[in-house]
Amino acid sequence: MRVKKRSRHRKAVKFYSTCFGFREPYKVLVDGTFVHHLLVHHLLPADDAVRDLLSASRTTPLFTSKCVLAELRRLGKSHAQDFDAAQLLATASCDHEKVVSAVDCILSLVGEKNPDHYFVATQDSDLREKLREIPGVPVIYGLKNSLFIEQPSAQQRKFAQLDEEKRIHMEKSEFKKLLKASSEEKASGNGNAPPGVAEKSKFKRNRAKGPNPLSCKKKKPKPQNQGPAADGEEKRKRIRKRKRSGKDNNQAETTS
Repeated sequence: MRVKKRSRHRKAVKFYSTCFGFREPYKVLVDGTFVHHLLVHHLLPADDAVRDLLSASRTTPLFTSKCVLAELRRLGKSHAQDFDAAQLLATASCDHEKVVSAVDCILSLVGEKNPDHYFVATQDSDLREKLREIPGVPVIYGLKNSLFIEQPSAQQRKFAQLDEEKRIHMEKSEFKKLLKASSEEKASGNGNAPPGVAEKSKFKRNRAKGPNPLSCKKKKPKPQNQGPAADGEEKRKRIRKRKRSGKDNNQAETTS
């Protein structure tokens, strides 16, 4: 069962990484309900629990906001431990002059397309339902002593599919424009080729016109005929001595 659950979580993380550009270190935006769940079920340290959930190789930072902290403070002593634990988290700047509810604050931080690539961790069912309608917002929730990632909703999958089709269509249209510009340039015969279209002459191989002068040796001048040697000296002739064999020696002795 654990293997199947981990496999589902990895597929969900891969979906958001591929379709919406999520990259490590992942950022997790938590609200007061999730902090309370972590403390009650002793899922501590929280960053290690979330890191194991996302199968991340780096530490996953947890964020909250000043509006979430203000809401926990208003709950009084019953949530004092939750407030103290939330204060230890990093604070995302929500830029609200007046404090708003935690739900409105988180929705404003996520926006329409979640540009900061937040994972949102919450136990609030109403907030989770609203987040499913926003593309590119993975939701984390707890169930007893375990954490889960919601599988991408139908709206999110449809948005990812439409975005991919739009990108492919744009690439095809740009390619057609490039071919059209190239054909017009060839018909006119003037000017340079459009960017991205290489000229044929650019790829012609330069043929060798002759031997490389740097690789050829210089010809040595032939010696001129200077006549007889100076001071009447004649060229010495090589005198060859004939070696006599033993048979010739014997003939010489008999004749003598």
